[in-house]
Amino acid sequence: MKNRKIFILAVVVIIACLTFSCKTAAVLTDLGAQLAGRAGLIDQNVADAISVSSRAIGSATEEITPEQEYYIGRAVGANILSSYRIYTGDPTLTAYLNLICNAITINSPKPDVFNGYHVAILDSNEINAFATSGGHIFITRGLINAANSEDALASVIAHEVAHIQLQHSIKAIRTNRITQAIMITGTAATGAATGMNVNELTDVFNETVGEIVLTLVNNGYSRDQEFEADNMAMGLLASAGYNPSSLIEMLRELNTVQGRVPGGFNRTHPTPAQRLTNAERTVGSHAVADTRAFRQPRFERVVR
Repeated sequence: MKNRKIFILAVVVIIACLTFSCKTAAVLTDLGAQLAGRAGLIDQNVADAISVSSRAIGSATEEITPEQEYYIGRAVGANILSSYRIYTGDPTLTAYLNLICNAITINSPKPDVFNGYHVAILDSNEINAFATSGGHIFITRGLINAANSEDALASVIAHEVAHIQLQHSIKAIRTNRITQAIMITGTAATGAATGMNVNELTDVFNETVGEIVLTLVNNGYSRDQEFEADNMAMGLLASAGYNPSSLIEMLRELNTVQGRVPGGFNRTHPTPAQRLTNAERTVGSHAVADTRAFRQPRFERVVR
């Protein structure tokens, strides 16, 4: 009977979200449950379980602000840097990558984020790259060394910018929140039936955003998200005057070197062959004059 009450009230919260803001509905349900518990209308364990469920559902549907995106991304960046060191041996190279990034983002649908876009080099021979929701982009020395042109480097940066602008990590957090809310509701029902108090209920699923996104960084985005980022990256390249086909050339190079260089690229991305098949289907929709030759001397001077 207790379980049934909790699930019914959780459904009421969801329905109320369609009328009011979810946060308001969750607060009202939380308050009503506590008042009912204190008045003896329902068991206090049931009241606490309802409160936990309503707060979880309210949190699951809250919007994440640009400021929160930045601080989430900064936390993820700190987690990445617990496994890698920043490469400081060539400030000119770092500045060069940031200029490429600026050219891509200023011509993109979202030229500004809360604290701007920033590219840093990871001191590793691995072939890998990461992007956080806060606009931080990390590229390993191994991946830079695999590039044969500025446009190839731009394709790597554009792919990571696409992940940021498509909010892939934020969507993963929202999905996790909803899953967590459902699990908490079920756990709250069980807890109320077995006499668990509110602190014990809260501790059962006290997973932090940092841990959620760290898992995402370790495991990578889904295949569909990687394909979506590649498709957007080609559009970003074209808008900035880079050749969209440079992404395909970079993927071919990665397909050649992936077996020779150990690292996380294959762990966190679909295989280059899979991405090549996807990119080759859509590259023709991005027409731009091929001006790569004008940028090659600059690339050779800075990178080589």
